[in-house]
Amino acid sequence: MQTYKNWRLETDKDNILWIYFDKQNASVNTLNRETMEELSDIVDSLKNDNQYKGIIIASGKKSGFIAGADISQFTQFKDVNEAVELLKKGQSIIAKIESLKMPSVAMIDGFCLGGGLELALGCRYRVAEETQSRLGLPEVKLGIHPGWGGSVRLPRYIGAMQGMNMILSGHTVNGKTAAKLGFVDAAVPKRHLEKAAKFYILKHPSPHKATFLQDLTNRSPFRKLLANVMRKKLREKIMPNHYPAPFQVLDNWENVGVDGQKPFDVEAESCGKLFFGDTCRNLVRVFFLQERLKGLAKECNFTPKHIHVVGAGTMGGDIAAWCAFRGMNVTLQDREPKFIAPAIKRAYALFKEKLKEPYLVQQAMDRLSPDPEGFGIKKADVIIEAIFEDLAAKQDLFKKVEEQAKPEAILATNTSSIPLDEINQVLKNPERLVGIHFFNPVPKMLLVEVVKSEKTNSAVEEKAISFVRKLDRLPLPVKSSPGFLVNRILMPYLMEAMEMLKEGIPAEVIDKAMVEFGMPMGPVALADTVGLDVCLSVAKFLSKYMNSKIPDRLTEMVKQGKLGRKSGEGFYKYKNGKQVKQKNITSETPLTNISDRLVLRMVDESFACLREGVVKDGDLVDAGMIFGTGFAPFRGGPIHYAKSKGIDDLFKQYINQRKMRGDKVESIKSWESSVEVS
Repeated sequence: MQTYKNWRLETDKDNILWIYFDKQNASVNTLNRETMEELSDIVDSLKNDNQYKGIIIASGKKSGFIAGADISQFTQFKDVNEAVELLKKGQSIIAKIESLKMPSVAMIDGFCLGGGLELALGCRYRVAEETQSRLGLPEVKLGIHPGWGGSVRLPRYIGAMQGMNMILSGHTVNGKTAAKLGFVDAAVPKRHLEKAAKFYILKHPSPHKATFLQDLTNRSPFRKLLANVMRKKLREKIMPNHYPAPFQVLDNWENVGVDGQKPFDVEAESCGKLFFGDTCRNLVRVFFLQERLKGLAKECNFTPKHIHVVGAGTMGGDIAAWCAFRGMNVTLQDREPKFIAPAIKRAYALFKEKLKEPYLVQQAMDRLSPDPEGFGIKKADVIIEAIFEDLAAKQDLFKKVEEQAKPEAILATNTSSIPLDEINQVLKNPERLVGIHFFNPVPKMLLVEVVKSEKTNSAVEEKAISFVRKLDRLPLPVKSSPGFLVNRILMPYLMEAMEMLKEGIPAEVIDKAMVEFGMPMGPVALADTVGLDVCLSVAKFLSKYMNSKIPDRLTEMVKQGKLGRKSGEGFYKYKNGKQVKQKNITSETPLTNISDRLVLRMVDESFACLREGVVKDGDLVDAGMIFGTGFAPFRGGPIHYAKSKGIDDLFKQYINQRKMRGDKVESIKSWESSVEVS
């Protein structure tokens, strides 16, 4: 039997050929030109082979089935023709698997994404581990759409409504859900996977087919109707000029359907062009920024087992819940049990939503313990302070905690703006204190700032980064300075929006301008969501260091109890937690003028952070703003955006804006000099 670099072939006692994908010199299986060519050779050798009862394609790694295509390929295509050629080559290899006379099974354990699922869809059967496996076609998140037949086969198997919904959203599902949808034949516990895979080879039941109604959704008269509905829903979330891929795949499906060879050709040609669009290039860049953050402290073997959180408010309670969700034992402390109870209730809701299975929910709840007396401090590996933003209160707390904690325990503060070198002045060993700053809502926000003071020990910082990765979050190392990175850049942006409100530009218009720029929500809606009391607190703190003015209206609204979404009224009014929409709000100021002014304010502060060494380089500034604030990912982050537009030209535009408002511009430092410093 021939040997291959990336595939291992084994025959079992039932005469079934097992084809294990084990990519050479890689921790994760991804598909590239070499691995696909080897697979093509293997399939060719089976074309007229009658010695096997069937083939089972499985992973030779513990890390999952196939994570998709090797993303680094995306940056290596010389032109559209080369991209289309590779896509068609991949399609033809999967088509060869599909046309084999012998039965084929994809045995899926772990992730099965993008090209991995497209390969699996080419097999006659699919079996998957039921709870931990993740299956999906997330290509739209990289600015493209499936290119190896996924946008044809998935709607063909399960109908257009479910199939296109998965493709357009990029959502993934577990094995059990995939089986309910119909594109997995069996979802079973891990211990039964091999038995299930062999069953389909030995018994070869009829392959799955779409129901009559599912098939009907792919027929010509219904495609147009359904496409219009889906297109309308898409436009409510994203704009075609920002994210063209979902709209393109929808057009392809509407125009040519899923029958015959033409849909495959159209898919490849369409996807090939998207590779060369700005959206794809920037989203691929964002992917690698994410991989960079994931790779930090990789060599550190710190494995905390017990976490103690002080402060059971929204942030502290949710941090504790997330740690328990990720498998750690957690004690949660506050002044009285009544302050901890709401956090436990929220934790239960989170576990129920994420874990589904009652026994898993109960296990997570068992890991989270109310601890009003703080008994958990003595045995904790990481102690996280998440009380209100007051320097004296934090100092008093850490002074007491240091006396009780294990000598090797990490002392961490979740402060959003107070410099650590002010907090650590009361500590006997100030090098133990590190900032681990989460963002709200904790279960959804990927970024966590890991803050190092002048005195923080490097090993402590590395352990903190490792801890954040074990929480499946993205650690961003930042220098301890007022506001750190994200709040430092975000606050001037929000204050600029307040200034616009003072000038008479309606909140709805300001927010619309930034949503059209590509932000997930506008600055006024963001301030209401964060809480105007929180905004005022951070603004007051930062104003001491940055000589910035606090808007009178913000101060007055907080005095009146108008705190935003949580109080039912802020800059907007809310009913049942939802914003009450006002109709026909207009302004004479063009939307692009509004977005330019706000974005350039953010860009200026980004370059200031770069100049002051708040983070190591411009890529980390971009990563922080994309993952911490949702800065339009398809634009690549504020520093990358400035570079793509021309730093010098954009800087002159900013200076002119400030002059027109009567601001002094002599003290505004050049953005080019910031790049040189970094």
